[in-house]
Amino acid sequence: MAVAFKAKVKADILKEVINVVSTLVDEVKLQVGPDGVSLKAVDPAHVAMVELKLGKDAFEELKASSGELGVDIEKLKDVLKLAKAGDMLSVDHNEDTNRLVVSIANITRRMALVDTTGMSDPKVPNLSYPTTVSLSVEDLNQGIRASESVSDHIALRVASDGFELACEGDTDSVSLKLKKDLLKSLNAKEAARSLFSLDYFSNMIRAIPAGQEVTLHLGNDYPVRVEFKIADGDGEVMYLLAPRIESD
Repeated sequence: MAVAFKAKVKADILKEVINVVSTLVDEVKLQVGPDGVSLKAVDPAHVAMVELKLGKDAFEELKASSGELGVDIEKLKDVLKLAKAGDMLSVDHNEDTNRLVVSIANITRRMALVDTTGMSDPKVPNLSYPTTVSLSVEDLNQGIRASESVSDHIALRVASDGFELACEGDTDSVSLKLKKDLLKSLNAKEAARSLFSLDYFSNMIRAIPAGQEVTLHLGNDYPVRVEFKIADGDGEVMYLLAPRIESD
């Protein structure tokens, strides 16, 4: 069934969406409708997942029938490189040619859609997390930068008194410790710790817009659930990253 889709959106908002998604995948199945757009995607190694929802208020204009569009994220990224701050982008689905027509300033790009038949519909696991912590993305980025020269994996720990991001290498170690009063919020029924790939985790956190509050859900050897807002609060993102199970 043909999908009608016509939208106008600020280039800055679309850039946030592309940054968030392109850290994990090159192509996505976009669910569109009158209430907004959403997507779920898993990276090729099945280590991480992203779920994104962009409400209709994130758009200057949105007319859409319910359906799905297969979008090449890399092609959109190329178009967005031409955008200046404050530019408006129009995105139309041409049902006759089955192409996505993207216009920005005086440039129009017509791009073929990706076939969605082979794309999976990942399910978000329903996990009950014992701990939740919210902190600024700047604090997390500082801990990541400190860790990068030490090891390729990090431990995230939450306890009743605070949050710690720790990294241990062969010779050196580094840790970022934030006491409860330095966090936005902390809810820990019990202490929890999990180990993660620093590469994946840092790519996710770097995609989060500056000034955002990030909520982490953790359990012992659970995937970490990372939640934050985009599009001035009209969009929400959830990342899930599988833990590295430590061998004895």
